[in-house]
Formats: sequence, C-alpha cells, structure tokens
Amino acid sequence: MSEAIARAVLAVAGGYLAVGVVFAVAFAVRGVDRIDSSAQGAGWGFRVLIVPGSAALWPWLAARWVRGAQPPTERNAHRDAARESAS
Repeated sequence: MSEAIARAVLAVAGGYLAVGVVFAVAFAVRGVDRIDSSAQGAGWGFRVLIVPGSAALWPWLAARWVRGAQPPTERNAHRDAARESAS
C-alpha cells in the first residue's frame, strides 16, 4: 500500500514539474513582459534565471498572465497618506 502511495505522489509531482517546465519556457519568452513592465526588453540571461522559479510557481503566474495583471502597488502608511491628501 505505501509503495502505491509513493508512486502516486511521485507521479503527481512529476506531472506538476513537467507542466511547470513547459509553462516556464513559454512564460520566460512571452509572458513575463505582460505581467511585469520592468521586464520588457530584458535579456536572455534574466529570462534563463526566472525559469526555475516560474516552473515552481506556474499556477500563480499562469493566473496572473491570463488576467494580464500588473505587479501590485506597494501599500504602506506613507503611500496611503499621500493618496488621501491628493484626493
């Protein structure tokens, strides 16, 4: 029984990794520019560096890519006060 569970866990992990690697390559080539304007025009060195993280975090990045979401704006007391005074 435990061998079957171990095989199932490895199969799921392998599937997650396989999908992640395919996604990461596509994301590094096309998707990163869409969700992070700072990455536009970045070289291949940067794109190679983000592949491992993109493969690991592919569900989250895929959702952001589909939505076309930009990076979140930092929110702190200083920015909140500046926003209130501008209103």
